[in-house]
Amino acid sequence: MDAVTPEDHKQLMARIASSRDKAAFAALFGHFGPRVKAYLMRSGSAPDSAEELAQEAMVMVWRKAESFDPSQASVSTWIFTIARNKRIDAYRRMNRPELDENDPALVPDAPTAPDDAYADGEVSQAIRAAVETLPEEQAEMLRKAFFEDKAHSEIAAETGLPLGTVKSRLRLAIGRMRKQLKEFEE
Repeated sequence: MDAVTPEDHKQLMARIASSRDKAAFAALFGHFGPRVKAYLMRSGSAPDSAEELAQEAMVMVWRKAESFDPSQASVSTWIFTIARNKRIDAYRRMNRPELDENDPALVPDAPTAPDDAYADGEVSQAIRAAVETLPEEQAEMLRKAFFEDKAHSEIAAETGLPLGTVKSRLRLAIGRMRKQLKEFEE
């Protein structure tokens, strides 16, 4: 049977849906297979890719034939919509590469060795102690700049001090901290 009219297409779909009629599917495939491939190629798919996508679309027609509703769309509209969706899915897969599980950004950090954790704790304590020895105006600038992550201009606006004063106090605070923490630089 050579499917040429929309009514013939409906009958073929009904036979595929009701009894998995292979002859009806072959006729439908013979009619729509080349047209779907041509449509996919016009849509930008390479010939090999268009062939594969057309095959996938027609397999979907076979599997989902019972879900075809002639009151919603014609057979050709339904088939070309499936093909279009297959093309979109393939495009999305192509533009969203597989994750490389060995990517350093995805590998969790190794647990901190106990001696390193202890040393980190000692450094943290030394920094806190060094900040406590600073004059209050320098310690305040240091806290705002480093712990609150504020820009120098933000600190100046917030405190009402000139920008140069903020920078001078930070420079003095960092110089004093450096002297006190010299043993940890090694």
